[in-house]
Amino acid sequence: MEKKQGFFSALKQEVVRGLSPAKSRSRSRSQSPARSPSPMVGFLVPRRKKGQSSSHSLSNLPDPLISRSGSFRPAGETLAPLMEGPDPYAADGFAGGSGVARKEGWGQWVRCQLSRAPSVSTFSAAAGVSYRRSDLRLLLGVMGAPLAPIHSSVDHLPHLSIKDTPIESSSAQYILQQYTAASGGMKLQSSIRNAYAMGKLRMVAAEYETATKVTKNRGSPVESGGFVLWQMSPGMWYVELAVGGSKVHAGSNGKLVWRHTPWLGAHAAKGPVRPLRRALQGLDPMTTASMFANARCIGEKKINGEDCFILKLAADPETLKARSEGTAEIIRHVLFGYFSQRTGLLIHIEDSHLTRIQSIAGGDSVYWETTINSFLDDYRPVDGVMIAHSGQSVVTLFRFGEAAMSHSKTRMEEAWTIEEVAFNVPGLSADCFIPPADIKCGLIGEDNELPRGEERGRNAIVGSHRAKVAALERSQGGERSNVVWRV
Repeated sequence: MEKKQGFFSALKQEVVRGLSPAKSRSRSRSQSPARSPSPMVGFLVPRRKKGQSSSHSLSNLPDPLISRSGSFRPAGETLAPLMEGPDPYAADGFAGGSGVARKEGWGQWVRCQLSRAPSVSTFSAAAGVSYRRSDLRLLLGVMGAPLAPIHSSVDHLPHLSIKDTPIESSSAQYILQQYTAASGGMKLQSSIRNAYAMGKLRMVAAEYETATKVTKNRGSPVESGGFVLWQMSPGMWYVELAVGGSKVHAGSNGKLVWRHTPWLGAHAAKGPVRPLRRALQGLDPMTTASMFANARCIGEKKINGEDCFILKLAADPETLKARSEGTAEIIRHVLFGYFSQRTGLLIHIEDSHLTRIQSIAGGDSVYWETTINSFLDDYRPVDGVMIAHSGQSVVTLFRFGEAAMSHSKTRMEEAWTIEEVAFNVPGLSADCFIPPADIKCGLIGEDNELPRGEERGRNAIVGSHRAKVAALERSQGGERSNVVWRV
């Protein structure tokens, strides 16, 4: 009696039969005969008991069906090969395989692919890159090298006088005298000819708010970088700030203030020569005191649990008019300084900047209000001068003036630390503050750093997609089909 075939022996034969290419080499798939039943079927199909009909037997299956690797398929039928691209014969009327039909099939497939709207994932990836690029430009444009509201030409503080002086002004002079003494004294600060500071910072576009939703962080990462600041009397300074692979540098030779950005190039700032706002953030007590020389004391307020005097300084109409350019009009620029009643030091700066942009088409004007709140911490003496070694700023951009649904608010944050400070650096001269040779004068206003709309990234993607669709042109002539791409 023949020995029954074991399960693993039958499995081995089935695997060998499936992997062996002998028959496929000798004959084509459409001409190959039906394969014999696999030994595995004997184990897969239940055994027939005595007296039971053989309904599960292979002999009872229809003739055109065979067993092939555990599946049943009509005899002689083969699977169609998979195609990597479009089917050139799928269009109506293409019974044969002519070259014209094949080209037409490809052209039709390409047009169908381009006519489809980009997927959500494409929008998300491209919008993320666009958002990061626009957010980084906004961060550097607004927070990189802003200027103080007015020109500072006071070399020394005025003498404290009560007679014929309003109480607000005399109180401000007294507060500034205390601030100068707490910062190191007038004699020590007057001996400083130049200064150098180097620090690290982190910036992020924290929140974007519209009339319908609030988006936090918008996928933009925290950008890290650093800055270097050089100063020299009288009124000369140079700052270089590098964040996220982009660099912004600005400076003043005492007669002209300029700035260079990757997107605008080198251009001069309109209006009078003004000091760098970053220097007022606890790095230059002398310039800070002279900036608030004509300020008024408007009250008291607690900042982080500490009682402070508030000094207010506003730019005059002549300065605002000189800073305006074209359709952008600077309406106001106000600076508030919060001086601690306990230490006499400046611990908080707030300035508000309002710009109106006229519509060229005659529509409603758009208003942009920029508010920067800076908190100064970690005061430590450097050669006897008190310097704030850390701090943080919160910037708010508020857009309004049109319909309420178009109002938007953007909040950005910056945190910085001071790594190095030095005074009276040898070798520093006025030649280090010469403006660039290719500077553009009077062509670029302050409104160029303001964003132009939230949907700019998405619109750019849609516009690019539509351009590709419109650029696909097909001209038929005889048996030739030309596809012209213009992207």
